[in-house]
Order: sequence, then C-alpha cells, then structure tokens
Amino acid sequence: QVQLVESGGGLVQPGGSLRVSCVTSGFTFSDYYMSWVRQAPGKGLEWVSDISDDGGSTYYSDSVKGRFTISRDNTRNTLYLQMNSLKLDDAALYYCTAGDWQYWGQGTQVTVSS
Repeated sequence: QVQLVESGGGLVQPGGSLRVSCVTSGFTFSDYYMSWVRQAPGKGLEWVSDISDDGGSTYYSDSVKGRFTISRDNTRNTLYLQMNSLKLDDAALYYCTAGDWQYWGQGTQVTVSS
C-alpha cells in the first residue's frame, strides 16, 4: 500500500523559514522522481519543485527559486522541502508526489501571516 505522509507545516511570519517532510512507504522510493506541488486557497495546483531519483538533479519554479531547497534521503524514504524567506503568496497546502504525480500525500498546510 503506497503511502506518502507530509508533515512540518505550520504558521510562520513573512521572511521566516519552515521545513516540510514527506515520509513514504509502499514503493521503492529511490526509483522515483519526486515533486512538491502546492495549492493556495481558491487556486489551482502549482508545481513547486522536482528532484531526480538519486537527488542529483533539482528543479524549481521561478516563484520559489533561490528560496526553497528540495532534498531527499533515500535511506529514510523521505523527501524534504526547506523553505526560506517565506512570502504571503507561499501560503498553501503542500503535497509531495511520486513519479509523474502518480502518487500523492494528503498535504501539509503552510500559513504565512504576520
């Protein structure tokens, strides 16, 4: 049974930092390209970042480039997203996905507010 469980979301002030995690099980994590996708209230899904199966390649949307860092630990089957210099527009439900958005977690809420 495939499971992706995100955690680490919360309330942070603008300019602050947060790290969200995604613990996975039920599939061979190290074989899968992983992504973070977010959805702000009343808006559609927005791709945030990708990482290759071995972690050697990373990709970011223009909106987060230079502020967010995606990483993975294949020994722990876990995906991470370090978010720095958070902006009000970063507030959203953050999902981790596996493969070509094949598998999804339930999301973790990130709220940015002063």
